[in-house]
Amino acid sequence: MDKQLRQRVSLLNPDHFCALGFGSGLVPFMPGTFGSLAAIPLLLMMSYLSIFWFVFVSAIACLIGIRFCQKTADAMGIHDHGSIVWDEIAGMMVVFIAVPINPLTLLIGFLLFRFFDILKPWPIRLFDKKVHGGFGIMLDDIVAGAIACVCLHTLLYFQWW
Repeated sequence: MDKQLRQRVSLLNPDHFCALGFGSGLVPFMPGTFGSLAAIPLLLMMSYLSIFWFVFVSAIACLIGIRFCQKTADAMGIHDHGSIVWDEIAGMMVVFIAVPINPLTLLIGFLLFRFFDILKPWPIRLFDKKVHGGFGIMLDDIVAGAIACVCLHTLLYFQWW
């Protein structure tokens, strides 16, 4: 992120701190990947929750992410700057709904999510292009997470590893 944008956002602002993935979005290369990696400690903590609470926390992360992303995008004056990565964190939470979290599922789920988030096949690309604001920033990653979740459940069901 350039110096002018850094002056508009602050890690001391809770909305910006979260939207920037606790600072992981400030990595100068592959911020989305680093934002996705920032979700792993949260997922490890969430792995101790029941399915109800896991879904509840994931839903809250998606909903409050709309605010985080909107406030930060407004401060930057850029709709979906690459350093805004809360959408990746929430998307990763969606990937692991009802999935046993272990090193192998974390790796496969991470790779599936990054695949869908980067390539943006239909309908992800449609949401990315047509839906704006904080909701738009969040929606394409939530859908990518849901598709990755279905793929991961399919792999688990058929035990393809």
